[in-house]
Amino acid sequence: MKEIRNRIDRRNFLRAAGAAGLAPAFAGVTKGLEASEEANAEKKGKPKYQQVPRRKLGKTGVEVPCLSLGTNRLVDNQVILRGALRWGVNYWDTAHSYTGGNSELTIGKLLSRTPEVRKKLFIVSKASGARTVADVENHLQTSLKRMNTEYIDLYYGVHGLSDAAQLTDELRQWAESAKKRKLIRFFGFSTHKNIDQNLVAAAKLGWIDVIMTAYNFRLMQDSKIQAAIDTCHKAGVGLIAMKTVALDIQERRRVEKGEEIETEADKKLLGHFLEQGRAVEQAKIKFVLEDERISSACVGMSNIANLTSNVTTALDKTGLARADREALAEYAHATCSGYCAGCAYICDSGLPDAPYVSDIMRYLMYYNSYGRHDEARELFAQIPGNIRDKLLDVDYSLAEARCPQHLPIGELVAEAVRKLT
Repeated sequence: MKEIRNRIDRRNFLRAAGAAGLAPAFAGVTKGLEASEEANAEKKGKPKYQQVPRRKLGKTGVEVPCLSLGTNRLVDNQVILRGALRWGVNYWDTAHSYTGGNSELTIGKLLSRTPEVRKKLFIVSKASGARTVADVENHLQTSLKRMNTEYIDLYYGVHGLSDAAQLTDELRQWAESAKKRKLIRFFGFSTHKNIDQNLVAAAKLGWIDVIMTAYNFRLMQDSKIQAAIDTCHKAGVGLIAMKTVALDIQERRRVEKGEEIETEADKKLLGHFLEQGRAVEQAKIKFVLEDERISSACVGMSNIANLTSNVTTALDKTGLARADREALAEYAHATCSGYCAGCAYICDSGLPDAPYVSDIMRYLMYYNSYGRHDEARELFAQIPGNIRDKLLDVDYSLAEARCPQHLPIGELVAEAVRKLT
């Protein structure tokens, strides 16, 4: 193990962390795929390529692939869309705001050229930034036009639910109306913060079909989130996982700067999986996929190599060993001070003058981890000006003391102000 740790240089870190993402994680499985593709091609009516396993989407009666395509960085790239469909990854997740609308427009170009493909797809979009039910309706109509489709299979009427009080009776009536007008088939919301509270509340409402929630090897260590996931699963609410890789602050900064790995926790984790020839990013996704309460893991994929790698992970039937799970759990605990778990109600209680801290942490993640600089700045700019102007003057010590993850909140807010303004 010592020799392996010594070999973990910048190149190995980028490869294992998935920043390069250019090779399938499991080479042996890939060879098997090639052989099976040829065999399948000889059978009439059978797909040429192996199809990603499918799972029930709550009580909707629909089955979706366990791996879904996140298009948050999609701009005029139909190759990735066709490639995803080839492997049965027909759940395409987009949003009104993604890449300034270009994500939806790219899907729309494909459907305008090959309209017969629509019946094979399960298209999902979100009412990004909608503040009223009228906004939700307008966003939906725009998305329908952009994507050249008469309906959206699953529509998240709230993109980034922070408080279950946002799930009003007016919104419920709108969802019912949209279904009756056959504009949407199912309704739900996405959530990044106060996750456990939002999931439990939604399960009790009875009219939420699907929830897209942050869920990864870090959040899986939280007993409250685990209980909330179980409550939704038992209530028949479909669950889609996002933010499955969960880079912490230090990882994000190193990837951004191209620096070599430094901490012993990182070296230990990477050494563990490099011994197996497995990328850490794929192990993290596999960890989520092995939770059968999750209908699908939505992963942002911007090139065919990354798609192939993730599909290989989904197709691989070899589960993570106990030692693999323990390695990820140990790493989660060792690096928890670098990851915002979205428990906004805790930090908000200590920051009456700056109630947007968890949002700021997420925007900073978009900037550092995903390279979504423009979107991060646009979201940050939506914070009321009187609050933004005072962010550097706030005392964050009480919130830092209460934070379960022990985040250096003041330092991170200062970084966000510097990068996002």
